[in-house]
Amino acid sequence: MLRTILSLFVALLFSVTSATAQSSDDIVWVQLEAKPSLTQASENIRAYAQRMDDVNGFTLGGGWYAIAVGPYRREDAENVLRVYRSEGVIPVDAYLATAREYRSQFWPVGANQLANPQAALSGQQPAQSDQQETQVVIVETPTEAEVAPVIPEQPDETVREARASEAALSRDEKKTLQEWLKWAGYYNSAIDGSFGRGTRASMSNWQADNGFDVTGVMTTLQRDTLRQQFFAVLAGMNLQLVSDLDAGIEMIVPMGAVKKAASEYPFVQYQASGNIPAQVLLISQEGDQNTLFGLYDIMQTLEIVPLDGPRERNKSSFVLTGENANIVSHTEVSLKEGQIKGFTLVWPANDEERRTRILGEMQASFTRIGGVLDPAAGDDTAQDIDLISGLQVRKPKQSRSGFFIDRKGHVVTTAEAVQNCTKVTIEEDYDAQVSVIDEALGIAILSPTSSLAPIDVATLREGAPRIQSEVAVAGYSYEGALGAPTLTFGQLADVKGLRGEQELTRLALNVQPGDWGGPVFDAGGSVFGMLLPRDAQSAQQLPEEVNFAVNSDAIRTLLAQEGIQADLSSNGASMAPEDLTKQASDMTVLVSCW
Repeated sequence: MLRTILSLFVALLFSVTSATAQSSDDIVWVQLEAKPSLTQASENIRAYAQRMDDVNGFTLGGGWYAIAVGPYRREDAENVLRVYRSEGVIPVDAYLATAREYRSQFWPVGANQLANPQAALSGQQPAQSDQQETQVVIVETPTEAEVAPVIPEQPDETVREARASEAALSRDEKKTLQEWLKWAGYYNSAIDGSFGRGTRASMSNWQADNGFDVTGVMTTLQRDTLRQQFFAVLAGMNLQLVSDLDAGIEMIVPMGAVKKAASEYPFVQYQASGNIPAQVLLISQEGDQNTLFGLYDIMQTLEIVPLDGPRERNKSSFVLTGENANIVSHTEVSLKEGQIKGFTLVWPANDEERRTRILGEMQASFTRIGGVLDPAAGDDTAQDIDLISGLQVRKPKQSRSGFFIDRKGHVVTTAEAVQNCTKVTIEEDYDAQVSVIDEALGIAILSPTSSLAPIDVATLREGAPRIQSEVAVAGYSYEGALGAPTLTFGQLADVKGLRGEQELTRLALNVQPGDWGGPVFDAGGSVFGMLLPRDAQSAQQLPEEVNFAVNSDAIRTLLAQEGIQADLSSNGASMAPEDLTKQASDMTVLVSCW
């Protein structure tokens, strides 16, 4: 059906166009691709001919073969090129070519449109009625062995011919050629479409490196060879212009790497379709500046937006770039007339050439069209606390416990909690810096990067409680899943380590890794230690209920060395469990390593 619609569209163009004589430059073909093998070109021609009309094959010289559709009048060809691109049936890098660029025709067999392009143009069939299916004759293409002997190899253009073909290039085509030379590393001046000394030198250097005669004037074949080099990195990416009417966005998408998967407001998601772990999001929602800023914050919580990378936000748009060892993510969003629209490209790391080229195509093609994504879009039957609109929320590598030690917001935690982190947060909302790590004691002291006002701070006990007295550890046992610290009760087994370490106390209670770094309380609510990780406690395999804490005297000495003054207390009256739980909750914090 698509083939019929396009055929009718093209026929209609010819039916309303003046039949006056056209110059040779006004009669053009839409060149789809070029192949260095006749067999390759013939195979691809058959595939194209099954979905569109007027497919031709021409020799380019130098062993290259072009696939093109036409001929058309130039103004009509531009419309045909646009329609075919928008339907995704031809490569995005297809372009217009004149008869001078071709040597001879090898497909369909027996055709020779180059001899008289005007006659070929006037021979177009009129459009059929809507009740008639367009008839297309698929001609079986001979094998390369059958065709090659009757197609003489044509020499490359002479310098004079090359200058003539170059002169026919438009200014934009000349700029494009300079861009290709710049990409290839041969040109480093302005992209102005003017072929001066710098451009000529770059052409000469490219010719020398690619085995051509050094003339400083590129032939049609050489320009096409450079073009093939430029687009080779995008082979298989199947760049298509996608028009998403639900999101109101039109943009080129690498459909060779992704496929449309779902719509979960405010995202239309394209997930990886092969072995390239790529992802594309179309972003679309109604809103104002507050909505835009909220989206900016939400995007940075997603797994697909790594922490490292520049961020830029102004009053009506934002750009987010994130990079880690696995992916590079780029997001652009803007607010116009009450509609927030944009896109995200997620691409594997260490594939920068292809990523930047695809990103450039997406940026250049991004267009707002009518419509915005419906807030009801999506399937909310599958619920997950770690998902936002179907996208995974970024989670820390690990989370441990800690506690406020003064009113400035300094936090004491375990050294194990903050090792090899890109970022450290307190309660996941506040960034913190590691002020000091004492590996021997297993203690780290954190300083918040912005001012904090703790509800309560720890009071360090002077001296140790009595052995066999009741103690409690406050911590995020399940690394933040419960949203608040819990209290685990047990007993003080000894006031020193198994080998007599005076800075340790031994506890009899069962804890989880999330509790490590949490405060250890006596019955009166004073902190007399910090819980240490089990792997740092002993080289021996100990029973689960045997745990250790670094005592308050060692903590206080380290704090004094850093100029941090902690509150002190002696043994007080016992607290009710519910009161101890509240006090512990007010001073215990979640420490996360990202």
